[in-house]
Amino acid sequence: MPGTTSPFTDIARSRRSPRRFLPTALSSSDIRGVLEDAQTAPSNSNTQPWTVHVVSGAARDALAKDLLRAEEEGRTSSDFTDGYGEEGVYVERSRALGASVYRARGVERSDQGGRRAAVRENLEFYGAPHAAFLFMPALGDGVRTAGDIGMYAQNFLLSLAARGLAGIPQTILGVYADTVREFLDVPAELKLLFGISFGMADPAAPVNTLRTERVPLQRSVVLHDTPGVLDRP
Repeated sequence: MPGTTSPFTDIARSRRSPRRFLPTALSSSDIRGVLEDAQTAPSNSNTQPWTVHVVSGAARDALAKDLLRAEEEGRTSSDFTDGYGEEGVYVERSRALGASVYRARGVERSDQGGRRAAVRENLEFYGAPHAAFLFMPALGDGVRTAGDIGMYAQNFLLSLAARGLAGIPQTILGVYADTVREFLDVPAELKLLFGISFGMADPAAPVNTLRTERVPLQRSVVLHDTPGVLDRP
C-alpha cells in the first residue's frame, strides 16, 4: 500500500557487494530461483537480449586459472571501452571507492604487490563458488541492450539478497572477454558486458565491512511540478 515500507525496500537498501565469499556451493534450487527472478527483468520491446553462462565447481576453477594466466600475459580483450575520464566527479567517486577497498583490505597505496594481489582476487571471483557471465548481442551502439542487461543484473543481485545470499558485479571480468568466450565456447557475436560472482558472503572478512555511500537525491534527481519530495536532506 502507498506509504508503507515493503520488504523490497529493506532488501534494496541493505544489499552489499562483498569481496570475500565462503566456498560453500549454493543449492540448485537457489540458483534456479535467482535465474527465474532475473528472467522477469524488463527489456526494450521485450527483446530479452541476455545470454547468461554460470560456472561452478571444476569449470569455475579452470576458468579462474585461465583468467589469471591471461592477466599474467597481459592478454586483455574488452568488448567495450571503460574508464571514467581523467577528471570529474565520476573518476573521483571511482578513486574514492578504490581507496576504501584497499583501506578495508589493509593495503597501502604504495604497496604495488598488495594492490596487484587485490586485482587478481577479482579474477578468482573473490572466492565465490559460482560466477555468472552476462553476454549481449551487438545491436546498434549497444546502449539500449546494455541497459537491458543492467536491469537483468539488478534483478539477479536483489534476488540473491532476498535469499540471504550475495553477489558482486565485476566489470573487470569483461576485460578478458576473449578468454571467457573461448573457455565457455561462446560465439564472437555475443559480447561480454560483465560478470557476477555470487554465493554466501564471508562474515569474518574485514573487507566485507566496507560500506559505500550514495550521493544525496538532490544531486541526482531533478523534479518538475513534484513538490515536497526533496524538502529534507
